[in-house]
Amino acid sequence: MRTLVVEDEKHLNRMISEAILDEGYSVDSCFNGLEALELCECAQYDVIVLDIMMPKMDGFEFVRRIRENGCKTPVVYLTSRDSVSDKVRGLESGGDYYMVKPFDFRELIAVIHVMARKSGDNHSNVYELADLRLDISAKQVTRGGKLIELTAKEYSLLEYMIRNKGMVLSREQIENNLWNYRYEGGSNVVNVYIGYLRKKIDDGFDKKLIHTVWGIGWVLRED
Repeated sequence: MRTLVVEDEKHLNRMISEAILDEGYSVDSCFNGLEALELCECAQYDVIVLDIMMPKMDGFEFVRRIRENGCKTPVVYLTSRDSVSDKVRGLESGGDYYMVKPFDFRELIAVIHVMARKSGDNHSNVYELADLRLDISAKQVTRGGKLIELTAKEYSLLEYMIRNKGMVLSREQIENNLWNYRYEGGSNVVNVYIGYLRKKIDDGFDKKLIHTVWGIGWVLRED
Protein backbone atom coordinates (compact mmCIF):
# COMPACT_ATOMS: atom_id res chain seq x y z
CA MET A 1 0.00 0.00 0.00
CA ARG A 2 1.28 3.46 -0.89
CA THR A 3 0.33 6.45 1.24
CA LEU A 4 0.86 10.19 0.99
CA VAL A 5 1.31 12.31 4.12
CA VAL A 6 0.73 16.05 3.65
CA GLU A 7 1.58 17.99 6.81
CA ASP A 8 3.53 21.26 7.06
CA GLU A 9 4.76 20.64 10.63
CA LYS A 10 7.91 18.67 9.85
CA HIS A 11 8.26 16.82 13.17
CA LEU A 12 4.65 15.62 13.05
CA ASN A 13 5.01 14.74 9.36
CA ARG A 14 7.97 12.52 10.21
CA MET A 15 6.16 10.86 13.13
CA ILE A 16 3.10 10.05 11.01
CA SER A 17 5.27 8.76 8.18
CA GLU A 18 7.29 6.54 10.53
CA ALA A 19 4.11 5.12 12.09
CA ILE A 20 2.84 4.14 8.63
CA LEU A 21 6.27 2.77 7.63
CA ASP A 22 6.19 0.59 10.75
CA GLU A 23 3.10 -1.05 9.26
CA GLY A 24 5.22 -2.08 6.28
CA TYR A 25 3.71 0.41 3.86
CA SER A 26 5.38 2.81 1.45
CA VAL A 27 5.13 6.52 2.29
CA ASP A 28 5.71 9.73 0.36
CA SER A 29 5.51 12.97 2.30
CA CYS A 30 5.38 16.68 1.55
CA PHE A 31 4.63 19.93 3.33
CA ASN A 32 1.97 21.80 1.36
CA GLY A 33 -0.98 21.21 -0.92
CA LEU A 34 0.81 22.32 -4.06
CA GLU A 35 3.57 19.74 -3.61
CA ALA A 36 0.91 17.13 -2.88
CA LEU A 37 -0.93 17.97 -6.08
CA GLU A 38 2.26 17.48 -8.09
CA LEU A 39 2.89 14.10 -6.44
CA CYS A 40 -0.66 12.95 -7.19
CA GLU A 41 -0.11 13.74 -10.85
CA CYS A 42 2.86 11.34 -10.91
CA ALA A 43 1.73 8.48 -8.66
CA GLN A 44 -1.32 6.60 -7.45
CA TYR A 45 -1.95 6.43 -3.72
CA ASP A 46 -4.17 4.14 -1.65
CA VAL A 47 -4.67 6.70 1.14
CA ILE A 48 -3.86 10.40 1.61
CA VAL A 49 -3.41 11.80 5.15
CA LEU A 50 -3.91 15.54 4.92
CA ASP A 51 -3.62 18.65 7.09
CA ILE A 52 -5.92 21.57 6.27
CA MET A 53 -3.99 24.68 7.26
CA MET A 54 -0.92 24.64 5.02
CA PRO A 55 1.03 27.18 2.94
CA LYS A 56 0.60 27.61 -0.83
CA MET A 57 -2.59 25.51 -0.99
CA ASP A 58 -4.77 24.42 1.91
CA GLY A 59 -6.26 20.97 2.32
CA PHE A 60 -9.77 21.93 1.22
CA GLU A 61 -8.52 23.30 -2.08
CA PHE A 62 -6.23 20.31 -2.62
CA VAL A 63 -9.09 17.85 -2.23
CA ARG A 64 -11.33 19.93 -4.49
CA ARG A 65 -8.64 19.86 -7.20
CA ILE A 66 -7.95 16.12 -7.09
CA ARG A 67 -11.65 15.28 -7.08
CA GLU A 68 -12.15 17.50 -10.12
CA ASN A 69 -9.36 15.54 -11.80
CA GLY A 70 -11.17 12.27 -11.12
CA CYS A 71 -8.96 11.04 -8.27
CA LYS A 72 -10.95 8.79 -5.90
CA THR A 73 -8.19 8.06 -3.38
CA PRO A 74 -9.59 8.15 0.18
CA VAL A 75 -8.56 11.27 2.10
CA VAL A 76 -8.15 11.42 5.88
CA TYR A 77 -8.17 15.00 7.18
CA LEU A 78 -5.87 15.41 10.18
CA THR A 79 -6.26 18.92 11.58
CA SER A 80 -6.62 21.13 14.64
CA ARG A 81 -9.72 22.77 13.15
CA ASP A 82 -12.48 21.20 15.21
CA SER A 83 -15.61 23.22 14.46
CA VAL A 84 -18.66 21.46 13.07
CA SER A 85 -18.62 23.80 10.05
CA ASP A 86 -15.04 22.77 9.24
CA LYS A 87 -15.91 19.09 9.54
CA VAL A 88 -18.92 19.52 7.27
CA ARG A 89 -16.88 21.49 4.75
CA GLY A 90 -14.12 18.89 4.79
CA LEU A 91 -16.46 15.98 4.16
CA GLU A 92 -18.57 17.82 1.60
CA SER A 93 -15.45 18.86 -0.31
CA GLY A 94 -14.60 15.21 -0.93
CA GLY A 95 -12.82 14.04 2.22
CA ASP A 96 -13.59 10.60 3.64
CA TYR A 97 -12.68 10.93 7.32
CA TYR A 98 -12.01 13.83 9.69
CA MET A 99 -9.64 13.50 12.67
CA VAL A 100 -8.89 16.31 15.09
CA LYS A 101 -5.46 16.94 16.63
CA PRO A 102 -4.28 15.82 19.12
CA PHE A 103 -4.96 12.28 18.00
CA ASP A 104 -4.05 8.72 18.93
CA PHE A 105 -1.68 7.07 16.43
CA ARG A 106 -3.47 3.75 16.93
CA GLU A 107 -6.71 5.31 15.76
CA LEU A 108 -5.00 6.89 12.76
CA ILE A 109 -3.49 3.56 11.68
CA ALA A 110 -6.87 1.85 12.11
CA VAL A 111 -8.55 4.51 9.97
CA ILE A 112 -5.85 4.15 7.29
CA HIS A 113 -6.54 0.40 7.18
CA VAL A 114 -10.26 1.06 6.74
CA MET A 115 -9.66 3.64 4.01
CA ALA A 116 -7.27 1.27 2.22
CA ARG A 117 -9.98 -1.39 2.16
CA LYS A 118 -12.35 1.19 0.72
CA SER A 119 -9.79 2.09 -1.92
CA GLY A 120 -9.45 -1.56 -2.87
CA ASP A 121 -13.21 -2.23 -2.83
CA ASN A 122 -12.72 -4.87 -0.14
CA HIS A 123 -14.81 -4.57 3.00
CA SER A 124 -13.10 -7.31 4.96
CA ASN A 125 -9.82 -7.49 6.85
CA VAL A 126 -9.11 -10.82 5.19
CA TYR A 127 -7.98 -11.57 1.63
CA GLU A 128 -8.02 -15.14 0.35
CA LEU A 129 -6.87 -17.01 -2.74
CA ALA A 130 -7.08 -20.81 -2.85
CA ASP A 131 -5.64 -21.88 0.53
CA LEU A 132 -3.68 -18.63 0.97
CA ARG A 133 -5.07 -16.27 3.60
CA LEU A 134 -3.87 -12.77 4.54
CA ASP A 135 -5.36 -11.09 7.61
CA ILE A 136 -4.65 -7.35 7.57
CA SER A 137 -5.68 -6.72 11.19
CA ALA A 138 -3.42 -9.43 12.57
CA LYS A 139 -0.71 -8.93 9.92
CA GLN A 140 -0.82 -12.70 9.56
CA VAL A 141 -0.36 -14.90 6.50
CA THR A 142 -1.20 -18.59 6.31
CA ARG A 143 -1.24 -21.17 3.55
CA GLY A 144 -3.00 -24.46 4.04
CA GLY A 145 -3.43 -23.43 7.67
CA LYS A 146 0.34 -23.09 8.13
CA LEU A 147 1.63 -19.76 9.47
CA ILE A 148 4.10 -18.08 7.10
CA GLU A 149 6.61 -15.60 8.51
CA LEU A 150 7.28 -12.65 6.20
CA THR A 151 9.46 -9.56 6.47
CA ALA A 152 7.68 -6.19 6.34
CA LYS A 153 8.54 -5.70 2.66
CA GLU A 154 7.58 -9.26 1.72
CA TYR A 155 4.25 -8.77 3.49
CA SER A 156 3.65 -5.47 1.66
CA LEU A 157 4.40 -7.13 -1.67
CA LEU A 158 2.01 -10.00 -0.96
CA GLU A 159 -0.70 -7.61 0.25
CA TYR A 160 -0.36 -5.54 -2.92
CA MET A 161 -0.53 -8.64 -5.10
CA ILE A 162 -3.50 -10.20 -3.30
CA ARG A 163 -5.40 -6.89 -3.38
CA ASN A 164 -4.91 -7.09 -7.14
CA LYS A 165 -5.18 -10.86 -7.56
CA GLY A 166 -5.71 -11.93 -11.14
CA MET A 167 -4.13 -8.72 -12.46
CA VAL A 168 -0.71 -8.74 -14.09
CA LEU A 169 1.47 -6.23 -12.25
CA SER A 170 4.45 -4.66 -13.97
CA ARG A 171 7.80 -3.99 -12.33
CA GLU A 172 7.02 -0.26 -12.38
CA GLN A 173 3.64 -0.74 -10.69
CA ILE A 174 5.19 -2.81 -7.92
CA GLU A 175 8.06 -0.35 -7.41
CA ASN A 176 5.64 2.59 -7.31
CA ASN A 177 3.50 0.92 -4.66
CA LEU A 178 6.20 -0.52 -2.43
CA TRP A 179 8.92 2.10 -2.52
CA ASN A 180 8.81 5.87 -2.30
CA TYR A 181 10.49 8.53 -4.43
CA ARG A 182 13.59 8.56 -2.23
CA TYR A 183 14.33 4.90 -2.91
CA GLU A 184 17.48 4.32 -4.97
CA GLY A 185 17.70 0.53 -5.03
CA GLY A 186 18.85 -1.69 -7.87
CA SER A 187 16.81 -2.41 -10.95
CA ASN A 188 16.35 -6.08 -9.99
CA VAL A 189 14.95 -5.46 -6.51
CA VAL A 190 11.44 -6.55 -7.53
CA ASN A 191 12.81 -9.83 -8.93
CA VAL A 192 14.63 -10.41 -5.65
CA TYR A 193 11.53 -9.92 -3.50
CA ILE A 194 9.35 -11.96 -5.84
CA GLY A 195 11.92 -14.74 -5.39
CA TYR A 196 11.82 -14.41 -1.59
CA LEU A 197 8.02 -14.51 -1.63
CA ARG A 198 7.88 -17.53 -3.94
CA LYS A 199 10.07 -19.54 -1.58
CA LYS A 200 7.74 -18.83 1.32
CA ILE A 201 4.37 -18.94 -0.44
CA ASP A 202 4.79 -21.57 -3.17
CA ASP A 203 7.68 -23.88 -2.23
CA GLY A 204 6.33 -27.15 -0.87
CA PHE A 205 2.88 -26.68 -2.38
CA ASP A 206 1.68 -28.44 -5.53
CA LYS A 207 -0.42 -25.48 -6.64
CA LYS A 208 1.69 -22.42 -7.45
CA LEU A 209 0.08 -19.00 -6.96
CA ILE A 210 2.79 -16.55 -8.07
CA HIS A 211 3.24 -16.58 -11.84
CA THR A 212 5.60 -14.74 -14.19
CA VAL A 213 4.10 -13.24 -17.32
CA TRP A 214 7.19 -12.90 -19.48
CA GLY A 215 7.89 -9.40 -20.76
CA ILE A 216 5.11 -7.89 -18.62
CA GLY A 217 5.37 -8.72 -14.93
CA TRP A 218 3.86 -11.02 -12.28
CA VAL A 219 0.41 -12.12 -11.20
CA LEU A 220 -1.06 -13.80 -8.14
CA ARG A 221 -3.74 -16.20 -9.32
CA GLU A 222 -5.07 -19.72 -9.05
CA ASP A 223 -4.52 -21.48 -12.38
